[in-house]
Amino acid sequence: MRKFNIRKVLDGLTAGSSSSSSASSSSQQPQPATRENDIPETLQSEHFQLCKTVRHGFPYQPSALAFDPVQKILAIGTQTGALRLFGRPGVECYCQHDSGAAVIQLQFLINEGALVSALADDTLHLWNLRQKRPAILHSLKFNRERITFCHLPFQSKWLYVGTERGNIHIVNVESFSLSGYVIMWNKAIELSSKSHPGPVVHISDNPMDEGKLLMGFESGTVVLWDLKSKKAEYRYTHDEAIHSVAWHHEGKQFICSHSDGTLTIWNVRNPTKPLQTITPHGKQVKDGKKPEPCKPILKVEYKTTRAGEPFIILSGGLSYDTVGRRPCLTVMHGKSTAVLEMDYSIVDFLTLCETPYPNDFQEPYAVVVLLEKDLVLIDLAQNGYPIFENPYPLSIHESPVTCCEYFADCPVDLIPVLYSVGARQKRQGYSKKEWPINGGNWGLVTQSYPEIIITGHADGSIKFWDASAITLQVLYKLKTAKVFEKSRNKDDKPSTDIVDEDPYAIQIISWCAESRMLCIAGVSAHVIVYRFSKQEINTEVIPMLEVRLLYEINYIESPDPEQLPPLPTPGTGSNPQSIAPQSHPSTSSSSSDGLRDNVPCLKVKNSPLKQSPGYQVELVIQLVWVSGEPPQQITSLAINSAYGLVVFGNCNGIALVDYLQKTTLLNLGTVELYGSNDPYRREPRSPRKSRQPSGAQNKNKEVGEEGMGISPHSGMLAVASCMCGLASLYSESVKQLRTSYITGLCDINEGTTVQEDRCKSPTSDVKDNSFSRSRSSSVTSIDKESREAISALHFCETFTRKADTTPSPCLWVGTTLGTVLVIALNLPPGGEQRLLQPVIVSPSGTILRLKGAILRMAFLDTTGSLVPPAYEPWREQNVPEDKDEKDKLKKRRPVSVSPSSSQEISENQYAVICSEKQAKVISLPSQNCTYKQNITETSFVLRGDIVALSNSICLACFCANGHIMTFSLPSLRPLLDVYYLPLTNMRIARTFCFTNNGQALYLVSPTEIQRITYSQETCENLQEMLGELFTPVETPEAPNRGFFKGLFGGGAQSLDREELFGESAAGKASRSLAQHIPGPGGIEGVKGAASGIVCELARARIALDERGQKLGELEERTAAMLASADSFSKHAHEMMLKCKDKKWYQF
Repeated sequence: MRKFNIRKVLDGLTAGSSSSSSASSSSQQPQPATRENDIPETLQSEHFQLCKTVRHGFPYQPSALAFDPVQKILAIGTQTGALRLFGRPGVECYCQHDSGAAVIQLQFLINEGALVSALADDTLHLWNLRQKRPAILHSLKFNRERITFCHLPFQSKWLYVGTERGNIHIVNVESFSLSGYVIMWNKAIELSSKSHPGPVVHISDNPMDEGKLLMGFESGTVVLWDLKSKKAEYRYTHDEAIHSVAWHHEGKQFICSHSDGTLTIWNVRNPTKPLQTITPHGKQVKDGKKPEPCKPILKVEYKTTRAGEPFIILSGGLSYDTVGRRPCLTVMHGKSTAVLEMDYSIVDFLTLCETPYPNDFQEPYAVVVLLEKDLVLIDLAQNGYPIFENPYPLSIHESPVTCCEYFADCPVDLIPVLYSVGARQKRQGYSKKEWPINGGNWGLVTQSYPEIIITGHADGSIKFWDASAITLQVLYKLKTAKVFEKSRNKDDKPSTDIVDEDPYAIQIISWCAESRMLCIAGVSAHVIVYRFSKQEINTEVIPMLEVRLLYEINYIESPDPEQLPPLPTPGTGSNPQSIAPQSHPSTSSSSSDGLRDNVPCLKVKNSPLKQSPGYQVELVIQLVWVSGEPPQQITSLAINSAYGLVVFGNCNGIALVDYLQKTTLLNLGTVELYGSNDPYRREPRSPRKSRQPSGAQNKNKEVGEEGMGISPHSGMLAVASCMCGLASLYSESVKQLRTSYITGLCDINEGTTVQEDRCKSPTSDVKDNSFSRSRSSSVTSIDKESREAISALHFCETFTRKADTTPSPCLWVGTTLGTVLVIALNLPPGGEQRLLQPVIVSPSGTILRLKGAILRMAFLDTTGSLVPPAYEPWREQNVPEDKDEKDKLKKRRPVSVSPSSSQEISENQYAVICSEKQAKVISLPSQNCTYKQNITETSFVLRGDIVALSNSICLACFCANGHIMTFSLPSLRPLLDVYYLPLTNMRIARTFCFTNNGQALYLVSPTEIQRITYSQETCENLQEMLGELFTPVETPEAPNRGFFKGLFGGGAQSLDREELFGESAAGKASRSLAQHIPGPGGIEGVKGAASGIVCELARARIALDERGQKLGELEERTAAMLASADSFSKHAHEMMLKCKDKKWYQF
């Protein structure tokens, strides 16, 4: 890689802010050569491998539910063909059907470690669950008929498959082949109905007689079919369509649910009319009139108990006049009827029972309810039917996720402390019992480092998650909206002219794990700084600051458009005209022509705020309206606890705030940062006083390009700024390429004017809550051409200028035009002086250039190690006075991790800068470009992170064309380039993030987080880390038939299905009816087979133990019999001796 040619010399020239002669640059070039040889790079391409690890969250668009009552495993299928399996908390598994067709039904082979899935594309699949990553063993594709219902009796290998035509086929689940035995619809109904009975909606066998099959047709006809005689035994007809059927466990009665909200209970031997008709939610009508019809009862279950009345559990059936009522689950038990309201519509429910045998008392103990966006478990054994506390991380989408950050290898004390403050937020009133879905076993924990995921949400909440060892658990929730006044009534809309809805949505999160300082930027151009505390405090007045960020020239104050404002002199800190008004209730003022001015988008609360232990507000910063223009959304954010500073920028400029002194230090337009070194020719801002779109063609251009998620000049700040859209400061050809990635991803609303589109909320008008672009309504195309947004910010201790001999605190600023500018920070001494003396801020004049918007910056020392920003270690602020005095005396200094002064000064550090197009490594203080890598020509980088891996560091990038790439540091050698995931929507773009130790994540759906690894070591250990779903469990004993039932033949009748359905008796099925597809073999199958053998061995061991136990009992009995026989022989011998010499007449 080490080539030193004229191109490197040119790079060195262009990297500097002031031009120097090529001779001097050439003379500097050999220095990096010697320096580079000193940095050995340990990372090689074999250290990298990409694979998915785990998926967390609620299954998106669920469609089917199943439960194994012996293994205690729950399965959920989705409309996108996904399969999620849940065991005990921490044991989860995700599988995907390749076709992506919706899962319509799931059936466990109870206690066999297998699952059958039926899909909307008329395929059946057999999944092997005896391996850590389940795989399909067999598939069967129906060609001529559509599958509508499946039923697999307990401990049977024959699966009944009902179709849309009304026929029932039988599949052998061992070989996945069709039996020749078919129940045709016309044979089933014969002359009982003149028309087709409709699709099969139910199949089940009589719990007491396996030879009798109950078939329900949609039209309302139910048939009891005798499998042996191949004819219908009884036919039950009803006027209303059937949705579901359920048996009483004795097999003498069954219950049907209908489309008019009624339940009919039938006696098996009386097909003429139902034994009873119930309308659970119908109004009582006198004079024998029919009750008013209700909504359909979609499902009913009939469960018996030994001790009391049976349970009838149903979904739906509400009366039509209950408009606006939430979906309900109804539990009827004896004379009591409980109606349990749900937050979302019910997809399916199952009653969990003590026994897997259908012919025994069911003893239900819980109901699992699958909702559209939640999973609820109801305790049937407790009064009031409380719900169980859900231990799975299914609440990620409680409010739509708008951004997320991932931190691996954080300080070890963070998770316990966040858990302790979060434990106080837990709701009360849950069931006291343990979560009943507790199958499977945990994997081995091979990763010992703590991992934290932080998610920002549309309602302004922030959640901290413990993500250690491929699990996920919520730790703590922070509500940022608490500091703002909420509008009381609908007429009072203080913020709707800025954001349609979700005005508190989180856009950017900046968190320092060591100091526990947290800073967020929201959609209403607000920034909140939080400090962590274990003590509860009452804040009388919420500290706030208003900042007036202008774009180039304020045309009201400076009417001459040709005159550029001068660069502020170093030391003054900020523009005189841009000092923020600091009145607490914001001074709503208007400029001379009646436009809104100096007004923030949200109103901070005036009343005292009680702040619980956890994150507490330190400062609220808001951008204000300027002369009738709303503030532009924030595009980048950074906080530093050692300096006490927070900085943020948007397409207007940059603001630097001292959050300790609560003052604005710097408030500049982006152009003003350049001073006289501005390399761009910019048009002055057109002085416009009204907020109207400028001309029809401009309006069309904005709606056309931006509606598709493309902004001519805004910078792709995918994760750093989820609302900022895609950067496109490129030629038209590149712009078209970018358009092709995003076209059709965001909804285009042609009818809306540009003004209305100014700032859509994160969740409005966009499919599955993906973000739309922030749309600036009041900027002409000329203004847009000269806009340059702040896209990256980084505090560090490094060399600000070429002539520097020692590193000093500074702020590096990256823009969407590919420029990096350096701002010098002159900090007062620590302690009380820090609060009294001002921080002096001055642009240094250093300018570096890259192609594409700047995404990430970092610094390396002479050994090639990462130089993290300085930080102030966390300490409790809210402690009593006397302790505070002591703390002030021994005040800790910030941990500064700058290189020691004993090191060579000439080349002390390397700056690593990653843009949308390329990465550069620049030597400091000489500012020579030592390495450069063009990451992509045709696409652009969405996310770039400098991360630690295997005791070294690398640059990880995710591109819009779906490639994940890593590069060594400092030489930028390509180490990994894998096509993984094309950018299919903005949600992936704004949530993708890399972190240390080869971990990464993104939001794969609005409700699920997908974690991946790019570390070869983690890929190797993954099999051990994953939990096991299947564990050897003994099947419970079958119910005792009892003496009289056995004597008079009253118990359950068994059936030799092999004799009926086997090839010898039923013949072969038509080949054209269904096609058998063998499952994907391979190493996973071999591993599965191995784990299957292990399970078989474990089962065999259990069986041997039982056998040994029985043999032991037999041995004891034999010994007892021997002993009694021995004593009998002794007695007999004695009698013989007594009677030996006696004559017969002497007896």
